[in-house]
Amino acid sequence: MIDPVSRSRVAVILPCYNEEAAIGATVAGFRAALPAAAIYVYDNKSSDRTVEVARAAGAIVRTERMQGKGHVVRRMFADVEADVYVMADGDATYDAAAAPGMVAMLIADNLDMVVGARASEVQAAYRRGHRLGNALLTGILARLFGRSFSDILSGYRIFSRRFVKSFPVLSQGFEIETEISVHALELRMPVGEVVTAYGARPEGSASKLSTYRDGWRILKTIAMLFRIERPVLFFGGAGALLAWVALVLAIPLVVTYAHTGLVPRLPTALLSTGLVILAFLCLFCGLILDTVVRGRREVRRLAYLSLPAPGASRTGGT
Repeated sequence: MIDPVSRSRVAVILPCYNEEAAIGATVAGFRAALPAAAIYVYDNKSSDRTVEVARAAGAIVRTERMQGKGHVVRRMFADVEADVYVMADGDATYDAAAAPGMVAMLIADNLDMVVGARASEVQAAYRRGHRLGNALLTGILARLFGRSFSDILSGYRIFSRRFVKSFPVLSQGFEIETEISVHALELRMPVGEVVTAYGARPEGSASKLSTYRDGWRILKTIAMLFRIERPVLFFGGAGALLAWVALVLAIPLVVTYAHTGLVPRLPTALLSTGLVILAFLCLFCGLILDTVVRGRREVRRLAYLSLPAPGASRTGGT
């Protein structure tokens, strides 16, 4: 029986920024795990010898000059042609040996994404603040979008071609993983998750993450995506809050009017009226934008469906 992985064009795509100490081992690990795959290293204006080391290790090296992981992922998804994409960081922390199994799972089950959920016994590999932040952000995403992954911030992911070529990358930095997760959840794509080992960086390699800065950017991304993808809930919630404030302000006025027939606090009455008008405006904005979002979602879904499933070539599809 022919291995389905060997019948697919697999590309390993590695975004890198100042990973001279780790990129050689990363490329070697994926070359051993996926010997037939093309390995691409996309350098993001590194100031060290990342490019030279990656090229010496046998990788295809390209450069993205706009700083930020989101810009690099956008370029990789646009440039690289393959049936299956293996994306990981170039810091040698992800388990390259798990890639063949994840690729096989994606093809066999006709999935569009398999996430490598990180599990580490090394304290230095996964700091406590990052664990807490990841759990918090994962919970928020699940509450907002109904379902989630156990590790939304993992950079180790396997994609189908139809995911990559139908995904409009908008993020600029490390919030790209959140955007990828929301895209899969919104289009209700078939996805999977596999627990993979996560190790510490090699000596001489430093993390580019900032717990608070990047956490804040990810929170802003979730809020933005919630506003864009769930406008009825977002604007309806704002309208409900305004209506509640207007009601609290109006109750004493109604009681006074019932007893005296007068409205002595005219500014408060005007404020309550204005808040009610704003509440209705918020509600109708949400309803109108929901129609727009539905149309955008249908267009994205059609773009997604225009490409074959990962296992189509094995079952006679085109």
